[in-house]
Amino acid sequence: MGAGHAHKLYREGHSPVHALPPHCKLAATLAFVVVVVSTPREAVWAFGLYAVLIAAVAAVARIPAGFLLRRLLIEVPFVAFAVLMPFVAEGERVEVLGMSLSVSGLWGAWNVLAKGTLGVAASVMLASTTELRALLLGLQRLKLPPLLVQIASFMIRYGDVISDELRRMSIARRSRGFEARGIRHWGVLAKTAGALFIRSYERGERVYLAMVSRGYTGSMPVIDEVAATRAQWAYASTLPVTALAVCLMGWTL
Repeated sequence: MGAGHAHKLYREGHSPVHALPPHCKLAATLAFVVVVVSTPREAVWAFGLYAVLIAAVAAVARIPAGFLLRRLLIEVPFVAFAVLMPFVAEGERVEVLGMSLSVSGLWGAWNVLAKGTLGVAASVMLASTTELRALLLGLQRLKLPPLLVQIASFMIRYGDVISDELRRMSIARRSRGFEARGIRHWGVLAKTAGALFIRSYERGERVYLAMVSRGYTGSMPVIDEVAATRAQWAYASTLPVTALAVCLMGWTL
């Protein structure tokens, strides 16, 4: 997988959560999200307990609340969709602050907001405590199809390369006095996008030929073999197992 690749979501640290093998954290996060999604929406108290669990993990990982909350802004489009649901859904209506809202729409909005926010928070926690390279190794360890892992690896590695190429092209346009001010400049921007696609394709061809010349046969060598002990698996399973207990109580109470 080559050298590491830092990303903005990762927060370097030496906590017990950071030290867990990546495939343990991936499995625990997936299990936690599945449990949250399986919880009945009427069990409002259960989602509060899930939030407490996420906060506890953040405390153990030494992730500041502000850092976590800023990353949660990615779900703003889903929040906007949830806000509209009580107004457009059909069925029984209820008056709230002088507005006629759908009861089923209110429950649907709550369902989307609660489960979506908890899922995004869990994903942010995973990204904050695990480097991208480690995540790829974890996916490989969990037996994800090798081709998908390679595609993800190349997307991560060369995303910055393409963005740098676009930045250089933007600087070149500005150095020649160009500024996009209206629809009449869309043609220039379209040509820029086309040139970027061609350059990216050509770069991909050169990278592939270089890999083939070095013995690439369709699979990437595993440089670091990441293993996990039973204690590490048990530690990682604390979050989903506790969440599962809350979910079962939500269905029975």
